[in-house]
Amino acid sequence: QVYLVQRGGGSVQAGGSLRLSCAASGINFRIHTMNWHRQAPGKQRELVASINSGGNADYLDVVAGRFTISRDNARNTVYLQMNSLKPEDTAVYYCNTHSRGHDWWGQGTQVTVSS
Repeated sequence: QVYLVQRGGGSVQAGGSLRLSCAASGINFRIHTMNWHRQAPGKQRELVASINSGGNADYLDVVAGRFTISRDNARNTVYLQMNSLKPEDTAVYYCNTHSRGHDWWGQGTQVTVSS
């Protein structure tokens, strides 16, 4: 069984920062691409950032330059540092990976940015 346990999130004013973490178990973490998605009310879930086993990262255009995804293979943990947050970043954030033919998801973390 694969478990993804998220921490972090909360409420912040526009321009503030938050950091999310996601600890994985049940997988060989270092070889897996790890992703952060988000889903705002009434909207589809969207991929926010990905980091592959080599540490290369990709970002949704609207968060590029403000969000940073990173990984610590020794701790089996992926992070999402979110700076210069905007109200439109308000969503439930999920970490995700694909392993053994399945998509695995964290429990979700609410991020609320007030103007």
